[in-house]
Amino acid sequence: MATSSSGASSGSSTLRSSSSSEDFQPILDERKRKRMLSNRESARRSRMRKQKHLDDLMAQVSDLTNHNNQILTSINVTTQLYSNVEAENLVLRAQMTELSNRLQSLNGIIHFIHSSNGVLQNDTNFDQPAYCHPHHQLNDDSLMNPWNFSTTNQPFMPSADMMMH
Repeated sequence: MATSSSGASSGSSTLRSSSSSEDFQPILDERKRKRMLSNRESARRSRMRKQKHLDDLMAQVSDLTNHNNQILTSINVTTQLYSNVEAENLVLRAQMTELSNRLQSLNGIIHFIHSSNGVLQNDTNFDQPAYCHPHHQLNDDSLMNPWNFSTTNQPFMPSADMMMH
């Protein structure tokens, strides 16, 4: 805007600039309104994307929590089964030890019987009594007498079923 030396022309120039800015004001207001609407729509879309992302993350958290619970349940079941097997193994080891001790004791008795005097020299001869010890002779009457304990003292052979009760 050029100003002249006269005061009248400068006053008219001010009128023209204010009138020309009034002419552009509706255009500027329209642009400002469109920009505000565009910004609002962009902010709405951003909030929607953010909400969708949050919903997706919450669904993922729920899925992972369910998966973790399934894993924990599986671990608990496996731990319980392991404990049961370990307890059963402990019982079986105790039974094996008991049976081994009994077998060792019985083998000791058999060894004692075989090493003592009066042991039958020929085991294949079934017509002879098994023991020829002078105080413990077998005869037909001794089998009929229930009070004769020399013949009822038989070796005991335990079975695995005995330990289950």
